[in-house]
Amino acid sequence: MMKEKLPQQPGPIGVFDSGYGGLTILSKIREELPEYDYIYLGDNARTPYGSRSFEIVYEFTLQAVKKLFEMGCHLVILACNTASAKALRSIQMKDLPMLDPHRRVLGVIRPTVEIVGNMTQTRHVGVLATAGTIKSESYPLEIQKLYPEIEVTGQACPMWVPLVENNEFEEEGANYFIEKYIHQLIEKDPKIDAVILGCTHYPLLLPKIRRYTPEHIQVIPQGEYVAKSLKDYLTRHPEIDSQCTQNGRCKFYTTEAEDKFIESASTFLNEDITVERVSLE
Repeated sequence: MMKEKLPQQPGPIGVFDSGYGGLTILSKIREELPEYDYIYLGDNARTPYGSRSFEIVYEFTLQAVKKLFEMGCHLVILACNTASAKALRSIQMKDLPMLDPHRRVLGVIRPTVEIVGNMTQTRHVGVLATAGTIKSESYPLEIQKLYPEIEVTGQACPMWVPLVENNEFEEEGANYFIEKYIHQLIEKDPKIDAVILGCTHYPLLLPKIRRYTPEHIQVIPQGEYVAKSLKDYLTRHPEIDSQCTQNGRCKFYTTEAEDKFIESASTFLNEDITVERVSLE
């Protein structure tokens, strides 16, 4: 019989991503819930996760969750579609009961899926994401649970994350790859009238994505919906909310060199930050 753990001190909300894209989620969460404390952890030394196997993504994500728990977080958001697709369910079902049944780990796929029903008239939805997220079929599976009548078509966009992470997304050369994947998606299903951006890097490409997406198609970035869903979650779960400190602070940690993180994070954040390096292994 598992020994019941004693209640611990409240702590910040943990936000994890394999790289920098989760900063787009963090920014929207902080806009919606500025009074809370946050820790952002980026596994930048081992990014990207998108092309890695389920086993490795699960292993790496679990290491990050454990690290955030050690740092005092009672609630962790996997601000990474690949981690949400490949690791979240296993961590929730298998690991949390053993680690600490009072803590929670949430992902970014479910909050996005919940609002899709209001966004489509044709009931044909597209998903633009990394190869790993598309291969996992997490979006079709989650959408089918809530909206079995909706037809979902996925399109992997392998060049989009490198364009963002190498700060090339505003260059003319990026246009070819942005137009290419949108065109391929619509060719697969011309009835699509809503498209989910299933990767946290993609909001930085939003102006160009909208330029190459037909006007009748609604583009759905995740950040604002994840933020609203988290606010609702904390309202519905006062026992978790009471374990989240509220001093308006945010700390950043990376598994890469600090200066590299600060340089790249400036693409995603409009603020000066300090960052500490940590090891997850």
